[in-house]
Amino acid sequence: MKRLFFLFLIVFVISCNNAGTSSTDTKKDSAASTSTAEATPNYPYSITHPDNWDIGSKANTLTALNALKAWELGKMDESVSYFADSVRAQFDALDKKMPKDSLKAMFSGLWNTYKTVHIEMQDWESVIAKDKSEEWVTLWYKQHTETKNGVKDSASIINDIQLKNGKIIQLVEYTRKLH
Repeated sequence: MKRLFFLFLIVFVISCNNAGTSSTDTKKDSAASTSTAEATPNYPYSITHPDNWDIGSKANTLTALNALKAWELGKMDESVSYFADSVRAQFDALDKKMPKDSLKAMFSGLWNTYKTVHIEMQDWESVIAKDKSEEWVTLWYKQHTETKNGVKDSASIINDIQLKNGKIIQLVEYTRKLH
C-alpha cells in the first residue's frame, strides 16, 4: 500500500511539474506550428505573387450584389450606377473597355431578350491584395432565364468583379450552360 501511495505521489509531483512547463511548451509548439503553417509550400507552378490575398471589404460585396440584383430585376440605370465611368467587360467572345452608357446598352439589349430572369446565389468572396493594389469580389450563382419566345435555360456563372474606390471597373464572366 505504501508503494502504491508513493507511486501516486511521484506521478502527482511529476504531473504538477509538467503542468507548469507544459503551457510554455504549448506556446512554443503553437508558435512552431504557426511558422510551419506559414511556410510557403513548394507549389508545382509558380506565379508572380503567390498567396497574395486577404479577405476584402463587405462593402465591395454589397456593391457587386446590388449591381447584379438590379440587373436581375431589369433596372439597368440602377445596375450601372455601381460601375465606374469606364469599365472593362470580359465575356465569352468579348473583351472590351467601354464607357458606362455602352455597358448599359449592352446589358439592356441582353435583358430585353428575356421574359424572366432568376438568380440563385451560391456563394461570394471579397478579397484584397496584400499590398492593397487590387480589390475583387467573386460571385458564384445559377442563372435561370426564359426568353420572350418561351425558351427556358439555365447556366452556372462566375463573375469576377474588380472594384476601385467603391465602383466596379472590371467585370469578367465565366458561363457554363446547365442541361
